Amino acid sequence: MFYVVLAAVALVVNAHHEHAQPTRAIAHLVGENIRGNITFTQQPDGKVHVEGSIVGLPPGHYGFHVHEKGDITGGCGSTGAHFNPEHKEHGHPGDENRHVGDLGNVEFDSNYSSRIDMVDSFLSIVGPHGILGRAVVLREKADDFGRTNHPDSRKTGNAGGRVACGVIGIL
Repeated sequence: MFYVVLAAVALVVNAHHEHAQPTRAIAHLVGENIRGNITFTQQPDGKVHVEGSIVGLPPGHYGFHVHEKGDITGGCGSTGAHFNPEHKEHGHPGDENRHVGDLGNVEFDSNYSSRIDMVDSFLSIVGPHGILGRAVVLREKADDFGRTNHPDSRKTGNAGGRVACGVIGIL
């Protein structure tokens, strides 16, 4: 009888954990001479804290986005477009009209290192704006936030090619 009760408790505990929504995620970015880890933490107010570090690029600003697919079988080019479930134009992270995946720029210092620490109100770990199974992509140039006349400005922020990426998974 004791074993049956323990088995029933284990089933209840496991069922509870299977339905619990993940609140943390991680992506390991990889590119030629570029490495980094980015964590995403869903906060009680619904916003997502994005933090981590990346090394390998010279000083400057570089576009940083969540892309729609976590497919890196063909390199970073397989990740599709910016994650944009609301079908909006490209923009700045503080804009109301922006892709969910528009996280702006990250800055690298003279040590070829970038420290990321931001909070985003559009991202979510799960749900319609959920990022699990998608990819984080680092670009070769600064994001112009869709504010120039370049043909790619309102699609990608004219941030150039993809230099590193990683699939976002449960932490």
